Amino acid sequence: MPDDTVPAYAINILNISRATEVILTKIRDEFVSKVNISGDDLGEENTIETIRQKFSGEILALLNKYLPKLDKTTSELLINYLITQNIGLGNVEILLRDPNLEEITINTATEPVWVYHRKYGWLKTNVRIPSEARIRHYATIIGRDIGKEITLLRPLMDAHLRTGDRVNATLSPISTKGNTITIRKFAERPWSITDFINSNTISVDAAAWVWLAIQHELSLLISGGTGSGKTSALNTIANFFPPNQRIISIEDTRELTLPNTLHWVPMETRLPNPEGKGEVTMLDLVVNALRMRPDRIIVGEIRRKAEAEVLFEAMHTGHSVYATLHANSVQETIIRLTNPPIDIPKPIIESVSLILSQYRNRRTGLRRTLQLAEILQNGDPRVLLQLDVAHDQLVTVNQPTRTLETLQLYTGLTVEDIRKDLSQKARILRWMVKQNITDVHQIGMLMAKYYAGKLLVDDVIKA
Repeated sequence: MPDDTVPAYAINILNISRATEVILTKIRDEFVSKVNISGDDLGEENTIETIRQKFSGEILALLNKYLPKLDKTTSELLINYLITQNIGLGNVEILLRDPNLEEITINTATEPVWVYHRKYGWLKTNVRIPSEARIRHYATIIGRDIGKEITLLRPLMDAHLRTGDRVNATLSPISTKGNTITIRKFAERPWSITDFINSNTISVDAAAWVWLAIQHELSLLISGGTGSGKTSALNTIANFFPPNQRIISIEDTRELTLPNTLHWVPMETRLPNPEGKGEVTMLDLVVNALRMRPDRIIVGEIRRKAEAEVLFEAMHTGHSVYATLHANSVQETIIRLTNPPIDIPKPIIESVSLILSQYRNRRTGLRRTLQLAEILQNGDPRVLLQLDVAHDQLVTVNQPTRTLETLQLYTGLTVEDIRKDLSQKARILRWMVKQNITDVHQIGMLMAKYYAGKLLVDDVIKA
């Protein structure tokens, strides 16, 4: 529409007349009364496609009864329409299939569905949900799939689809305009370090520093605002893990995908059931992870003092820890860590070697590494690389001191050795970009060869 203030995202939607819609509603009601779709039918083994195959005969018979002159193609379209509208998520299913969409939001039945596009940002779609009851129905079937419920007494729900997409749902009157559903899509192809370099999210030099730190088991925090790419950055730095170490990851909702070459045990928190029992918290999993002989621990997000204390204690006892934190810069990260609700004593923060701060320009939608900083012995940050926004590039603002001292102390490397190693890593990264090696599993195999001494830089890499 010419008066729209934001760009539109249009999909082809089956155009059904009002008269046909009335008939389809009657068919749907008769189908539901005749066929009992149990919880087993909606279990993990059954997708919308298997349900469609199972019940298409019954639906076809009803279509022939009320619309006897339909051709085969139209019958197939209407069968699929009835299944997706009443058992699936309707036209939202079409949006879920677009890999370029990061977020899908239903705000109310009176507004169109909105999406966040990887390239174009927020867009208004031509998809509408017919009623508030239908939005609540969608939220109910999402929750039922994983044993959660949303009711007037429990009007907030965090859940996930079987595809791994994160879902938040709210009911009116908590959300005053109407019922809402927010779906954050799980990346079908996880971000890799070469994707980050290709998109100019991070520089080769910064990536080489992160690789060096991870190789030598230095702990690292990733901070940033909402949607800045913290979890994506966490996934990319995991590309550098060696294959001969045990890695435990802890998340509220599974988002990470690590190379299949790694010795990796992913774990996930669990909310309490409707009776308030069975909860497994982030702290429970962090404490338990320390009993699983981990070499490295990954935590989706630090939120509370208790889990932060356990993680910093783990760093002090020789474990490498990698986690994300909501904070807009390196300095804000220190402030957030040392004040409530986390409230860690500042001297303890020196257990972290590096902080990588992520940033998203909300006007352009571009995500960038804002800062890479080392932590000094007194807990203060020292920014090494910082984004020059005007020229869209990371520039060196300080030379490392504490990181070099730590590496020299524990590895015996000289400053010249470290410089040569960084140069070699940068050459490997440029070669990976040139060869368009973006698959995390393929990168994991390259890292395994590198750590085994089988990736000979001078012989293989000419970039």
